[in-house]
Amino acid sequence: MRRRAADYRRPVHRRLSSWIWAVVVIFLIAGFVLFVGQHKHYGGDHVEQPVLEINPRNDQAVHVNRNFTEEILSPGSYARQLAEQMILAKAYVFIAKEHNNLHLAWELSSKIRNCQSLLSKASMREEPISLDEAQPIIKTLSALIFKAQDAHYDIATTMMTMKHFIQSLEERANAATVQNTVFGQLASESLPKNLQCLEIKLTADWLQNKSTRDLADEMVNSPRLVDNNLYHFCIFSDNLVAVSVVVNSTVSNAEHPKQLVFHVVTNGVKYGAMQAWFFNNDFKGAAIHVQNIKDFTWLNESYSPTVKQLHDENSRKYLSLLSHLRFYIPEIYPQLEKVVFLEDDVVVQKDLTPLFSLDLHGNVNGAVETCLEAFHRYYKYLNFSNPLISTKFDPQSCGWAFGMNVFDLIAWRKQNVTGSYHYWQEQNIDNLLWKLGTLSPGLLAFYGLTEPLDRRWHVLGLGYDLNIDNRLIGSAAVIHFNGNMKPWLRLSIARYRPLWEQYVNQSHQYLLDCVTS
Repeated sequence: MRRRAADYRRPVHRRLSSWIWAVVVIFLIAGFVLFVGQHKHYGGDHVEQPVLEINPRNDQAVHVNRNFTEEILSPGSYARQLAEQMILAKAYVFIAKEHNNLHLAWELSSKIRNCQSLLSKASMREEPISLDEAQPIIKTLSALIFKAQDAHYDIATTMMTMKHFIQSLEERANAATVQNTVFGQLASESLPKNLQCLEIKLTADWLQNKSTRDLADEMVNSPRLVDNNLYHFCIFSDNLVAVSVVVNSTVSNAEHPKQLVFHVVTNGVKYGAMQAWFFNNDFKGAAIHVQNIKDFTWLNESYSPTVKQLHDENSRKYLSLLSHLRFYIPEIYPQLEKVVFLEDDVVVQKDLTPLFSLDLHGNVNGAVETCLEAFHRYYKYLNFSNPLISTKFDPQSCGWAFGMNVFDLIAWRKQNVTGSYHYWQEQNIDNLLWKLGTLSPGLLAFYGLTEPLDRRWHVLGLGYDLNIDNRLIGSAAVIHFNGNMKPWLRLSIARYRPLWEQYVNQSHQYLLDCVTS
């Protein structure tokens, strides 16, 4: 039976993120404590007694055998007192600027910097903050905070100003999220110089070697490319070495590699290098067909909303047509019935041919669900305050992973999944249904049409999670370096890098030349 969602539920409308409200609560609690603690002792601009009492007898007890994280979380520690004062002081900096009290804002900012410097030093040396270090800053900052409280601010004014401050913080957080997405994408897609060097050498070979180009022309008519008795894999990428690792790891772990067919699509810049590499290297008899996305003339603006969005300046930085090409697999391969889709940042560790005999129970997509990962519920990706989303989808629905997917193309065509994908892309023309830079339309297009696979088929997180269990990695058929710490980059996680590097042909002359050049 096809898996359909149960009754849909509208989520609670949330205007502000939970961490923003947490900041507000901290501000109010700290402000109340400071006000009560100092109100009777205030005598002008100087306060002799700090807001949070320092008890010398607790100094050693608080500081013994505790790392800095424990220190700053401990209610009696000086690090905790400084952090709380700093949070409140930052709020009053904003309020003082709103009231044009720039001198007070400058004084508060100066002491905040002193506080930040002390906390940073304590963190670096991994030792607690002592009484002698903390007391001068706590006393001076306490005086300034009380001065700020006494200067202008009745509770109504403070609350109104804080509301504007929270809105400003949320806007800055959203901008930072967008910036992080763009920078992370640029970092993960960049190539080291030696790999760029390899691609340049291969492109030159392709242009100079007519015999290789002739072989590529002959490959187009190979009957193996449309033989549904063979095992067909799709990879869409402009990263030559990454694609080579995917192919090499798949054939190395296959029982019958000659029965494998790889369909690779790349862009015009990398097309020659890809062809030269796969024609001049041995992959145990597997068939490898490389295509240029520019030859897909049917994939144009009039047919695809994604292509249309690429003409928009704001959308272009998030969208990669190669990434979205997965939604057009039945159009690219009209004669195929079932394929396994692999992203270019995976490594195959076991024979994948049993995937082709799995019963998908009439569903289109076989994928590993990711409910164990909190960020893969539908509400994390989609805007459920929009009725178009909330009336059709369950916010608690379990997400699933792209990266290793079994697609039944017969069921795909019957369900018109590509048409559904187009529909949702058109509905999101104002970017209000989901954030750009994600594959959320896949969650919508395959909703109710996805068959969950055993988790051991596809283990994720090797591009960001340092603590994946070695037993889980060892049992996985496919490991996925999703995240920004790709295995071909210096910022990759060293513990996992050998799993990828073992499938790189390090002995190839061009790679040797490029490493030493």
